Amino acid sequence: MRRVAVTGIGAVTPIGSGAEGLWAGVLANRSAVQAIDRFDASPFPSRIAAQINDFVPTDHLDAKRARRLDRFSQLSVAAARMAVGQSCLTDADRTDGRTGVWIGSALGGVAFGEEQHAAYVLGGVRAVAPTLATAVFGGAGASNVAIDLGSRGPAVGNANSCASGAVAIGQAFHAVRSGTVDVAIAGGAEAPLAPLTHGAFAMIRVLSQRNDDPGSASRPFDRDRDGFVMAEGAAMLILESWEQAERRNATILGEVVGFGASTDAYHLTAPLPSGEAAAAAISTALGDAGVAGGDIGYVNAHASSTQLNELAEAKALQLSLGASAATVPVSGTKGLYGHALGASGAIEAAITVMALRHGLVPGTCNLVDLDERCDLNVLREPLAARPTVALSTSFGFGGMNAALVFRSA
Repeated sequence: MRRVAVTGIGAVTPIGSGAEGLWAGVLANRSAVQAIDRFDASPFPSRIAAQINDFVPTDHLDAKRARRLDRFSQLSVAAARMAVGQSCLTDADRTDGRTGVWIGSALGGVAFGEEQHAAYVLGGVRAVAPTLATAVFGGAGASNVAIDLGSRGPAVGNANSCASGAVAIGQAFHAVRSGTVDVAIAGGAEAPLAPLTHGAFAMIRVLSQRNDDPGSASRPFDRDRDGFVMAEGAAMLILESWEQAERRNATILGEVVGFGASTDAYHLTAPLPSGEAAAAAISTALGDAGVAGGDIGYVNAHASSTQLNELAEAKALQLSLGASAATVPVSGTKGLYGHALGASGAIEAAITVMALRHGLVPGTCNLVDLDERCDLNVLREPLAARPTVALSTSFGFGGMNAALVFRSA
């Protein structure tokens, strides 16, 4: 089994783009949630989101390519290009058939499909974009990244709800470690900000209704949290064999050492209250990494800002980490950028790697009164610390659970 290095990070998020932009947004510790101005959200009980307001597709793609891709694929390709750029992978490194692509997304091109349906209703079939069929399938992001970069290894798209990005990174990690590929471009992308797509979540009342104060709406682990805030975004990691990274003198940002996944088999929207299945995913990741619960020095929690999920996550951490769960620093970074569904696990994996690299553990934006039922050491403010091993958790609809373990470089 080979060691797996992280040599590149690419991101397009509401708090900043690129590895440096994302980290600067984390350090600012300021929420990007706002009133939605992308469409008329007035019919819905939740009218706030974390939008990316400064993303210009033609800054990353030529004009023709940008027109042919929907926002989901645009975000996927842009983040992948940034990650490749930071890793300094050459064309030869990417096109020898030993590079694969793994991208997770809960909804893929569904929002673009919604937009085209509206065009169909108004103007008939001739008003529909000819790219619709190739935009809405779940593997479009992975396929477009592979085409853009000329990568001929496996190209895999998964739709494991809000665990999708973490699952993609975990599967890519195993592929590199086992020798299936030498390099993997792995992460998640999500572009769900369209009326019906956003409204579907608002109507089942899982979204925050703190419309009068958007900046404080996403509040992980806070006693007064009332739901998550929808967001868009993408993040990609470059994973490669440690030996190859050293051979080409790449800057190694961190190391992926463990992955675990499980399913609650309980309910489509509510987590298993005991946290047992989520704990199993974490324990599997720890075993995969060859570390004990007491070795974890930082936890970047899923912490979506929903009542039931955070209670179950706290129990899962207590079951899997044991006594150290009460003292290990924990933060929920979705207070900054909301919940980008399948992209969240990838964004948080990137933040976890950078926290290890920079010796600074993020705080939890908007945490005012810790929910005492969670019984965790949740940080309000960033903490200067140099943990060696960190855990990132992701949980989603359908009871899908994923956990990743990272080691500092």
